[in-house]
Amino acid sequence: NEPIPIGIADIKREGKDVTIIATGMMVHKALNAANQLASNGVEAEIVDPRSLFPIDKDMIYDSVKKTHKVVIVSEEVKRGAWTAELASMIAEDVFDYLDAPIMRIGALNTPIPFSKTLENFVVPNETDIIKAVQAIV
Repeated sequence: NEPIPIGIADIKREGKDVTIIATGMMVHKALNAANQLASNGVEAEIVDPRSLFPIDKDMIYDSVKKTHKVVIVSEEVKRGAWTAELASMIAEDVFDYLDAPIMRIGALNTPIPFSKTLENFVVPNETDIIKAVQAIV
């Protein structure tokens, strides 16, 4: 096994309609959502940054320039999340390529519950990703 290179993102799925940037477990949920979106004719590109610092801005920006729309997904709450910093970087550096607002998806602003049923309610899922994509496509 080769170590994952730090600072080099990975495109998990090619697409042309929207860029979904996700990390950790959210990558899997984004891939599942992308498969469901594809059945409706929406091709989502899934980008896994793999490291947040350093972050592969070039690959992320190239994807945004290609799709002109972006959804950023994280398991953490939105307030104070890395998704805000990434959205800010995209807005500052490639704003002219955007055709829609940057969408951010995060957990509800509460501690993660012990109950699996409640945890599933708090943590983002495929439906949340699909709704965000549909709102901007």
